Amino acid sequence: MEKINKASVDWKAYDREKTAFRRKELSSAVDAADLGCSLYELPPGMRSWPYHYHTANEEALYVLSGDGLLRGEEGEEPLTAGDFVTLPANESGGHRIVNDSEEPLRYLMVSTMNEPDITVYPEMGKLGVFVGSPPGGRDERTLEGYYRIDDDVAYWD
Repeated sequence: MEKINKASVDWKAYDREKTAFRRKELSSAVDAADLGCSLYELPPGMRSWPYHYHTANEEALYVLSGDGLLRGEEGEEPLTAGDFVTLPANESGGHRIVNDSEEPLRYLMVSTMNEPDITVYPEMGKLGVFVGSPPGGRDERTLEGYYRIDDDVAYWD
């Protein structure tokens, strides 16, 4: 068993226009192998990672404090402290978190850590490939990259 307090884990900041948040990689801090868990803080008016879904990793979201929106395959759903959401490893698990409130939104994201994984970004028209270590994993990858979905080629070309 490994234990760590969130106060011992440094925040990592991400900032790209309306996508801005802080993240503490809790599972990395205890060298968890098969389970990912991060604490996120999303400032007012900001959004998390671009809308996406995984093909090999199920995720779950637990809201600790604040209010916001979960953009999903079926549209937007309100989020509030205490909400728990499962995000399957397919199109129905597509998501993006939006803080449309005046206060920070804090939540935990938990995921399986399977590889290989393909992450699909339908609104961006691209996909990410992760082999050797899943998204969020610490091990070296044998193949990793982002590709336009429309760049499909025939097998023998």
